[in-house]
Amino acid sequence: MKLLSPPRISPEEKCPYIEGQHARHEFFLATEVDSKEFNTCLERGFRKFGIYFFRPNCKTCHKCLPLRVLAQKFEPTKSQKRVLKKNQDISVSYKPLLYREEIYQLFLKHSKIRFAQDEEKTGSREDFIQTHFTPSTVSALSEFYLEEKLVAVGFLDISSEATSSVYFIYDPDYEKRSLGIFGALKEIEYTKESQKEYYYLGYYIEENKSMNYKNQFYPHETYDWKKETWNQP
Repeated sequence: MKLLSPPRISPEEKCPYIEGQHARHEFFLATEVDSKEFNTCLERGFRKFGIYFFRPNCKTCHKCLPLRVLAQKFEPTKSQKRVLKKNQDISVSYKPLLYREEIYQLFLKHSKIRFAQDEEKTGSREDFIQTHFTPSTVSALSEFYLEEKLVAVGFLDISSEATSSVYFIYDPDYEKRSLGIFGALKEIEYTKESQKEYYYLGYYIEENKSMNYKNQFYPHETYDWKKETWNQP
């Protein structure tokens, strides 16, 4: 691992997930992170965008829990099987982390719905490339095609023992297909086929309704910040 900055704590800011709470992060910048080093980062609750590695370091609230699916033991629920059946006409391929303009255009289309055209959250093309196409460890793209049309893209980081979902975008014209759920199911399948133990789904907050879907992938574990252990609910 090549550290570009020592670990630091960010200033407090308004929490984007829990109303009335304040948040801060421990973070560092790094490149040339090998698969075992990155696995250690994941096990300690870190996530990353490009060269920016971070994890919550809030003073009073510890509700933002890293969640990982036990990929080798995973079995889809009845509702997840329906999502798979609904999307059986979609093909999935896994490709190197290389920028293409069509991916950025899909990101813009997805962001206009998710962020209601908030330019600050959407960011520029340069921001998008820096965030998602600046490699610091082994990474890949999951690409989803319907009749040769790109309808969704997942950004994945890969460690010695796991895959980590960084971000997932999809064409809102196909929202009824539950492509976010479908994407996670196919990436778990990819994790299992790659002989990896875990699929990291980012942070989970029980009271945040937009994160409820993460709790529906079984079996899974969440990270206890105080005990520094992974536990099944």
